[in-house]
Amino acid sequence: MLELDHFSHGWLTPVMAYLVSFIGSALALRCVVHARSSDWPAGWLATAAVSLGGAGIWVMHFTAMLGFSIHGATIRYDVPMTLLSAVIAIVVVWIGLSIVVRGRNEFVALPIGGAITGLGVAAMHYLGMYAMKTAAHVEYDRKTVAVSVVIAVVAATAALWFMLHVRGLFATIGAALIMGVAVCGMHYVGMTSMHASHSDHEVDSGGIDPLQLVTPLIVTVTMVIMMLMVVVGLAEIDERSTRETLPARRGPREPLATTTGSWPVITDVRPDSPSWGLRSSSESEQRRRHRLDSDR
Repeated sequence: MLELDHFSHGWLTPVMAYLVSFIGSALALRCVVHARSSDWPAGWLATAAVSLGGAGIWVMHFTAMLGFSIHGATIRYDVPMTLLSAVIAIVVVWIGLSIVVRGRNEFVALPIGGAITGLGVAAMHYLGMYAMKTAAHVEYDRKTVAVSVVIAVVAATAALWFMLHVRGLFATIGAALIMGVAVCGMHYVGMTSMHASHSDHEVDSGGIDPLQLVTPLIVTVTMVIMMLMVVVGLAEIDERSTRETLPARRGPREPLATTTGSWPVITDVRPDSPSWGLRSSSESEQRRRHRLDSDR
């Protein structure tokens, strides 16, 4: 058996993987909040799928894989298979979100969406590992694989529940922290199912070195995350400004008199009684003059 090292770069890769998963999860949560209140939810759901499936799950997986090594064997990656795993991650998250957000019965939609998303995430994970080409002979422990699939389904169901119920900023941060732990936990549990031994097989010449994979990955992910942060940030600003201007738009519907301190102030006069203020003033003046005349 060959020794496997999941932390060949120390804690750099797991910390970076968790950070990426947290950011992707937080962006996805905010996207779903806007999807629930938007007239065009399909666009926000697609953005949430890219955030969670693309950044929060797929990028997290390959960021963690950059710290993986097999002693005595080289590792290369099949590019088409790697890209296919990214598509699977985004599509299954989009399907799960669509089922849950648009479903009328949460108790039915949530388990279905969670199962589809979890199984898809597990398929993405093991397809990404299959895309890893090495001269070593690789085997997987079936029990550990089954445990990782269960974790993926439970984590996906919890993530979809958060998508439905989380709204506030602090709740979003807390949920994203938990989702990051779940995604990373599923990854590393799945990786423990892997065993490698010596083999006479040659490395697939069509693959690329992990260092050749990391450069375009970092550039692409950084651009996508920045774009998503800008989109979500602009939506947050627009929503906040809308809430602040809403009372001003309701101004004409406010009561006729407002209070400044303890004194009522007339802010409007109804058009059907334009002389109300003048008539009240003249009647009080006539009563005052009558009292003066009687005193004389």
